[in-house]
Amino acid sequence: MVEDEPRLMLLVAEDATQIRQINALAGRSGWRTRIVADGESALAMLADTAAEKPQALMLDSWVAGDDSCRLIGRVRAAAPEMPILFITGSASPLLAVEAMRAGATDYLIKPIASERLIYALESSVEHALASDELAPLTEKIETQLDFDMMIGSAPTFRTALARAAKGARGHSPLLVAGEPGTGKELLARAIHSASPRSRGPLIIFHTTGMAPAAIESALYGHERGAFPGAFEKRTGVLQEADGGTLLIDDLERLPPALQHRLADTIMTGIVKPLGASHSFRVDVRILATAGTDAMTLSKQGILEPILAEAFNGNSITLPPLRERQIDIAPLTRHFLKLIGEQPGLRHLGVTDDALALLEGYAWPGNLRQLQAVLFRAVVFCDRDALTEQDFPQLANIVGEIGPRAADVAGGVTLYGPDGHLRSLEEIEADVIRLAIGHYRGRMSEVARRLGIGRSTLYRKLADLGIDNAA
Repeated sequence: MVEDEPRLMLLVAEDATQIRQINALAGRSGWRTRIVADGESALAMLADTAAEKPQALMLDSWVAGDDSCRLIGRVRAAAPEMPILFITGSASPLLAVEAMRAGATDYLIKPIASERLIYALESSVEHALASDELAPLTEKIETQLDFDMMIGSAPTFRTALARAAKGARGHSPLLVAGEPGTGKELLARAIHSASPRSRGPLIIFHTTGMAPAAIESALYGHERGAFPGAFEKRTGVLQEADGGTLLIDDLERLPPALQHRLADTIMTGIVKPLGASHSFRVDVRILATAGTDAMTLSKQGILEPILAEAFNGNSITLPPLRERQIDIAPLTRHFLKLIGEQPGLRHLGVTDDALALLEGYAWPGNLRQLQAVLFRAVVFCDRDALTEQDFPQLANIVGEIGPRAADVAGGVTLYGPDGHLRSLEEIEADVIRLAIGHYRGRMSEVARRLGIGRSTLYRKLADLGIDNAA
């Protein structure tokens, strides 16, 4: 096959609407789709030595019903290395566990969000080229949406969290920046939950997978006949979020002209649907996520200056997990607790050797990847605790394990880049941030553990310029 030729996905499905959606999204992501209506046809294609072999298979549970796991097992036997993506209408993690144990790589819950489908497809390629264990899996584990659920003591993370908690009290536009998988959407949800608008709606608008021409209509809505194909009137997400918060995911994907229009809406609150003769005012707070802060995106020519200015000074950057080594152990235990509460799974511990292994990996997929790897390990573990044996691919990548992060000054850096000791004031500030994070902002407990009075603690916070909002 020519190297630049679109990759082939075998879709086993019957629903015409779903087939059209998947076909369109896959096409925009560089995939061709071959459709079969049943499992036997899929197996026959895999067995045909003259047929082109697909790079991934997507199976709708509606096709096989109660025999879905059996069919997955047969497909896995026929194509041991091929990623299998399982589509289900059930939100129960129990079905995901059964499908994974049968051989599925990932699963998607109907209705399938466009960005979720694209992520699953791209991850399936990484899965085929890298290793089974590191293939991302987005399991649906519900978590509380508050700042107490944001686990971590690393100073950069606590600073970001403090800025977010302070920003939650305001009404200005706010941009949460960071690499994929760092928890941007979770933090944005927590900001909304802690804001004066918490009783209002939170509408999340994913731009990934949408054609640029469709984004404006989705944001602002349109009247019937506004453009070819506009057969019905549509309400935009800006109107749906009136009185609450609109989270725009991947802000940098907005076309330039739409960026100008959104900046004007932020300043005036005026919304005019496409094709409408009237406009109206909405009361919406705009949150957004992006790969980096607004000013950097503007300098790179990705974000229009007028929109970047709307977020100027209101950007929060979440650090990648590789810069939060001290947080991997508590995050691991937190994720294991959540995973253990899912039907069909159990609460597992984790050994120090396994933690050292997890701390030694760079985690390019950040929190999302850590949670996925732990979920997969728990599914197949038959002991009471995860050990190094449950992460064989990590052991090959990490190699010889160094000292655990928990054993290196509690996450406080003692030496600067020049090799000399940092100032006592800088170290003290890091220790206080660490304590605030560890005790979840309970300032009386922080003061008691540090051996100082509460008033002394607040004086130090002011002197060191530390925001205790977290």
